[in-house]
Amino acid sequence: MRFPFFLTAPLRAGLVALGLFLPTACATLPSMLKTAENGRRVRVEPTPLTAVGDAVPFEATAKAAASHLHKGAVYEVVLTYHYDHDLRLDTVGRISFGPSDYTYDDSVKGRLVSRRRFTMANAARRSPGQLMARGQVRELKPNGKILRATTETLVARGISDPARRVVLEDSALTLLPEHANNVMSGTRILPLYFDQGQWFIRSHLGTNIAALEDLIDANQHTQRVLIAAGHSPDSTDAHQPALASKRVKMLLYYYKQRVKGFSYLNKVENITFDTLAYRRSWELFLNQVQNSVLKPAQQDSVLSIINDTRGTFAQKEKALHKLSYFDYLEDYIYPVLRWGTVAVTYTAPKRYDSEVYILSKKILAKETDVDALTPEELRYSATLTPLLAEKQRIYELAAASTASWEAFYNLGAVLALRAEKEPTERVQRNYYHRAAVNFTLAAHRHPTAELFYRAAAAHHRAQETLEALSDYDYAIKLGGSRPMLRKIFSDKAALEIQIGQPDQALTSLRLAGPSYQNYLNQGLLLVQKGGYDAAAAQYSLALDLRPQAAAPHYGMAVAAARRHDEATMAQQLRQAVQLDRNLATQAVEDLEFQDYVQGTAFREALK
Repeated sequence: MRFPFFLTAPLRAGLVALGLFLPTACATLPSMLKTAENGRRVRVEPTPLTAVGDAVPFEATAKAAASHLHKGAVYEVVLTYHYDHDLRLDTVGRISFGPSDYTYDDSVKGRLVSRRRFTMANAARRSPGQLMARGQVRELKPNGKILRATTETLVARGISDPARRVVLEDSALTLLPEHANNVMSGTRILPLYFDQGQWFIRSHLGTNIAALEDLIDANQHTQRVLIAAGHSPDSTDAHQPALASKRVKMLLYYYKQRVKGFSYLNKVENITFDTLAYRRSWELFLNQVQNSVLKPAQQDSVLSIINDTRGTFAQKEKALHKLSYFDYLEDYIYPVLRWGTVAVTYTAPKRYDSEVYILSKKILAKETDVDALTPEELRYSATLTPLLAEKQRIYELAAASTASWEAFYNLGAVLALRAEKEPTERVQRNYYHRAAVNFTLAAHRHPTAELFYRAAAAHHRAQETLEALSDYDYAIKLGGSRPMLRKIFSDKAALEIQIGQPDQALTSLRLAGPSYQNYLNQGLLLVQKGGYDAAAAQYSLALDLRPQAAAPHYGMAVAAARRHDEATMAQQLRQAVQLDRNLATQAVEDLEFQDYVQGTAFREALK
């Protein structure tokens, strides 16, 4: 069939519908690519590419002339990321100018705009690197031809990672003092916690049930057991009048059944059991409030509601909901009021040995049995050697043989001290992981804010973020001294910055109070949010605390570079480099100064 040379529009449309007329897209690919590439622009936001935790999110915008559009083919901009000295290349994605992908530019007639969000993985080896763009046109039919541009253009340099400038200062870590003690009798107190509105015993991590079972199974001669329990003021707990009693009965039943099944030395009828249920009591609640990070004025407001306001227990609890900081009470106070406590008074036979260190060496060499030393003597023998490796072996044996919280804690401390001395990051993280495991075991046997903080700090340095966040929260809920809680909130804020949770970090910093670490981290957050003057003010406060510190000057240089104040940038950078010469190399590689690296002011500042 032959068609006349000239086709009217209706006839052409009909032929296309019948599939008898096809545009020759292949022949137009070169001209289409040339038209699209002429004047094409690509930009990304933010610039430089900035990591948020383990990801690098950014939005890419491409602009091209509308005259390139052609039926049957589409123009695309392919983004690739080059790094490791251009030895590695990752394809990031494509910005398409397909029919549903673009809009018209309001500022320039005849120009199209296409936007798309991308996310790359953040890794140390990816920085420095370059985000490159290459245009291509592609036929839309299956297995259609693709024509690519011959050159790539630089879109952005990356990756700037603010988390690498987060300040995390270590608190002093020391071993628990050890004393050889022949007396093993005493009272063991084990706190346990229940789910909201429940009285059933939880068997998962954090309940101390395992520690209670270990104590019963150890077959120490038990004389008296005190079991107490209470409930939270919240409506789910408090509206069950018998909840505290049910929790006491459940713990009593569990203890007796365990003794019957696993203890050959003790009998239930020979043990004196005392029980106590706290119903609708504010005593423990007020004690937790006074041992929280709440400000004195806020604590006074809570005390006033409970002690001075008239009304029922439920009415007073409802009044607490009106406080602006009630979420703190709900998140960090209420959970620990769903409690139970088992206090066991027991005696054990005395054992004596004068050759502690020699016996411990024989025990390690498997030349004598571990029972040759008391648990206290075995741990004490670790203080008699200066070698961390030997201390570690002794505490590993003590932890395995006695499962005492002191042994687990000191083993964790030794592993953390060994991590600090390791030059290799992989080995260092492994030591911190092992330290965290042992601190956790210690904390679940002796739950205090400090022990859970130690576990969180070790997880943090092992880059185990979920475990670290969980332990930071648990430490806060347990309550403690104001300096301890402020340090916990400080380190929790540092972790939240590192994993890309700036809003949560700001909340934690408000509760952490003033410190050098917090001023620097607050400044870092403000720079990322565009508050450059406020960030400079935070860095100034840090300098007031440590006038000879280089980090605040470096932070102020970054803030000045962000607001394009080259003079202030150079001045602050010069002071930072004078205080710490290592910052000169860091500044040259820092993408925050990429616009100034070739300038005279920048080069002079590094001299």
